Amino acid sequence: MTLPPPAQQLIDGKLVGAAATYPILNPATGEEIGVAPDGTAADVEGAIAAARRAFDETDWSTNTELRLRCLRQLHAALLDNGESFKELTTAEVGMPGFMMGAAGFDVPVEGLKWVTDLLESYEFETDLGVAKPMGIPSRRTVRREPVGVVAAISPWNVPTQINLAKVGPALAAGCTVVLKPAPDTPWVAAELGRLVAEHTDIPAGVFNVVTPRSNEVAAMLTTDPRVDMVSFTGSTQVGKAIMAAAAPTLKKVFLELGGKSAAIVLDDADIGSAAGATAFTACIHAGQGCAITTRLVVPREKYDEAVQVAAATMESIGAKDPADPGAICGPVISAVQRDRVEAYLRLAEEEGGTFATGGHVIDQAGFWIQPTVIAGLDNSSRLAREEIFGPVLVVIPHDGDDDAVRIANDSAYGLSGSVESGDLERAKSVAARIRTGTIAVNGGVWFSPDAPFGGYKQSGIGREMGVAGFEEYLETKTVAEPA
Repeated sequence: MTLPPPAQQLIDGKLVGAAATYPILNPATGEEIGVAPDGTAADVEGAIAAARRAFDETDWSTNTELRLRCLRQLHAALLDNGESFKELTTAEVGMPGFMMGAAGFDVPVEGLKWVTDLLESYEFETDLGVAKPMGIPSRRTVRREPVGVVAAISPWNVPTQINLAKVGPALAAGCTVVLKPAPDTPWVAAELGRLVAEHTDIPAGVFNVVTPRSNEVAAMLTTDPRVDMVSFTGSTQVGKAIMAAAAPTLKKVFLELGGKSAAIVLDDADIGSAAGATAFTACIHAGQGCAITTRLVVPREKYDEAVQVAAATMESIGAKDPADPGAICGPVISAVQRDRVEAYLRLAEEEGGTFATGGHVIDQAGFWIQPTVIAGLDNSSRLAREEIFGPVLVVIPHDGDDDAVRIANDSAYGLSGSVESGDLERAKSVAARIRTGTIAVNGGVWFSPDAPFGGYKQSGIGREMGVAGFEEYLETKTVAEPA
């Protein structure tokens, strides 16, 4: 493949490097494929200052026509550079090619168009009419205004989807942005910055990309009083730290955090179809998705069959080079993540679980884990309670609908889930009792640019995508004048 020009940060409208760099590794081979700028505290300071100035001193926040033109230019640039962007994503992220038609690229790019179209029709003012509060005739107007400077901090698993799900609505709302990608995947964010700089009329300072490797340097974005909002996607542990860091300045926070979603199969469902579909889902992108259903909750009397079908499905999928057109499960992102998943597999053995298939690291170059089905554990197991972020599925028995609901809700998380039943109304009734932000019923698909996504409990605060996701980046002001 032909890689793009060297990754650069975008600070105040200029593409810049840094005095130091760090290597980018191909997850499939473990080989270095290039370097990224190791942004310094001065780089982050410059990006924050630029974003603050652009919000306070330009008309970006009020000029809707300018924002529409610029976002349409960015959408066109992404489409024009789509093939190279997809190749870059496979190389840097280890994401299988089939995902590029979905969350890897095409859907988030369509999401940018969706939010741009929303901007064109969105009513930023609502007339509440005349009333006489405290006896004084007044006309009241509710205005929606941009939050201000947004620090967008994104993870490595589906970086383009999450980068655009943050940057698109924030820019459309009239905010200015500093994007800080994960150090495992800085290139796709830097490439987004290059497209902004070279193919759009977005003014200097409105959109910035910094790529520090240091968490301490990145943390400046969560504490600086010039930043009005932090939009973060990642682990619950880091989300809690960001919330604490933002508290002294009472920044607005959006947090999309971890998940341990349950796929509930009721006793009238086709167990083979449901178990196979759940195992397939757990293999997608090596299980590196926060909303993936990694607990398969099945009727006790059909437990053995579910385990067998899930194991056979995973064995048929295997782990393949993400550049292979037939790949579903590629490598995990890094040696650190591979070792973390392996530690969970050894914990499964300690807890008394058995591997119906998989259970080990694949001994080859790169960062590979066998797709794994674990049997013999209940919902009290750490394997059933903690987010693993690998191709690992735990099968848990239930004793009827109420017990299945209890198991699904017995979690610190509440991000997603699914219910399968031969009776749609029964499935919907069970789904209504599950405390999650999204849920699929009998194979329905909720992932779409117009559908809000987020979680209950420790899966986060707020919603991304949809009108709700756009409005995360707005403040509400009520204005009263004499009537």
